[in-house]
Formats: sequence, C-alpha cells, structure tokens
Amino acid sequence: MTIINKISELEIWLRVNHRDHESLGFVPTMGALHRGHLSLVRYSQADNHRTVCSIFVNPIQFNRAEDLAKYPRMPEEDIRMLEREGCDMVFLPSVEEMYPEKPRQVYRFGPLEEVMEGAFRPGHFNGVAIVVNRFFRMIRPDKAYFGLKDYQQYLIIKEMVRQDQLPVEVIGCPIVRESDGLAMSSRNLRLSEKQRATAPVIFRALSAARDQYRSHTPESLENYILRFFADIPECRPEYVSVANADTLQPVKHWSDARSAVVCVAAYFGEIRLIDNILLY
Repeated sequence: MTIINKISELEIWLRVNHRDHESLGFVPTMGALHRGHLSLVRYSQADNHRTVCSIFVNPIQFNRAEDLAKYPRMPEEDIRMLEREGCDMVFLPSVEEMYPEKPRQVYRFGPLEEVMEGAFRPGHFNGVAIVVNRFFRMIRPDKAYFGLKDYQQYLIIKEMVRQDQLPVEVIGCPIVRESDGLAMSSRNLRLSEKQRATAPVIFRALSAARDQYRSHTPESLENYILRFFADIPECRPEYVSVANADTLQPVKHWSDARSAVVCVAAYFGEIRLIDNILLY
C-alpha cells in the first residue's frame, strides 16, 4: 500500500497506477477507522480495479473548535488497518495541502440542508461539500463510497455532484453496527463506559419505530421515539425527524412519501451521536 501526503505525489501515483479502462474507487474518511469504514473499502474493492482511501480531519466542517480539537486521531493504526484490507493507496494530506488559501466557495442545497444536521450545524455541509469536491477533482474516482449512518450527508454529496456535474457515482453503503445495535462511529471512542452502555437506546428506539410506525401518525411516531430517552438523564435528544427519504422534508402523512426515514441526533454528555433507519 502506498502512503501519500502531497497532491503532486498523488498525481504521479494516478498517472502510473490508474489506466483509463480500469475503475478507481474512493473512500473518504476522517480517520479513527472502524469496521464501518473497512466495509466501505471492501465494497470499493469488489466494484473496482483499485481503491484509494483518504484520511483527513476537515476543519471547515466543524462548528466548534473544541470538537475539532478532540476528534480522535490515530493515523498509525488507521494505516495498519487499511494495509491489512489491501487498500491500494491512502492519501493523508495536511490542512495546508488541502487549503493553501482560505476556501470561499459557498454551496446552496436548499431545503435539503435546512433540516436536521443543517439546521443544528450551520455551515457544516458547505465544509463537507468543499472538501469532498476537492478530493473528487484530485483523485478522479469512478465511484465513491459513503456510509448511510450520515444519511443527510449522502444526499448532500449526491446533490453536490449533480450541481457540479462531476463524473462520480456516489454509492451509499449499509450502516455497520456493534452487536448491541450502536451504529459504528469514530465518536464512540469518546464515550465513557456508562455512556457507551446507554447509547444503544438510539437503535432500540429506531427499531421499535420501524416495527410500530403503521399504528402511528408521523408526528406521534416522533413522540413515541422521544419517550425512549425520557428516563435516561445522561441522554439529551437534539432532534427526532420522520422525513421523506428523498428530500428529507418532514412527513405529515405516510402517503406523502415514496419512502420515509427516521433520523435522530442525541447527546451523551458532550458526545453527539446520530443514527437513522428506513421505515419503508
């Protein structure tokens, strides 16, 4: 596996290793890798001749400097994991390499970014879109793989690709969970023992909602989910949204949406976790 830090080195690697008739898959990450990330690498390897993974903690997508400072970083272990998976190349640029000048591009995603994560983390998706766009233009992958735990991000990236007419197929991959249902996330590393034991309540609530939604209205289903958190003092839900799975707009009646998703964000202490589940 080749490890590259510079864009100039990346361009050389692509010229030497990527042929026009061969497909290139790309898995962007912020490191602190887990089995969810590695599943994306495997999906890429199954679909493509070569797979590239990036590790870059993107500062412009963080709303709070404290969150950026505390984000887990373990590049040596990440590299070992990717090497064991047979990843062809890992790109680990510095902030200065990615942003030699302050980025000024502003994306407009309309209603897609005005709800859920976009409402509670203003500017977050603009930072995500900027960095992913730069990676796509540098690496020129045929396909890029994103975990559906970040469901809204997946739709945002697809819209960015549409707006910029980039020749990349954006592929959403299933959420990978721990044995107790907790969605795998790099942020899980920051949970205390008590918080980690409590956090699977999110998946229990989502699973119950999937099983029971037919006996509820969308609004009453949101309240049903919130009751799962009511007796857990260390858990503070930020939002519960029953949304159209294509537009992320709130669903008022089940017949309004071809497909519906429930998305949740909740704090366990200062650690913020998100998850979702498709209802139909």
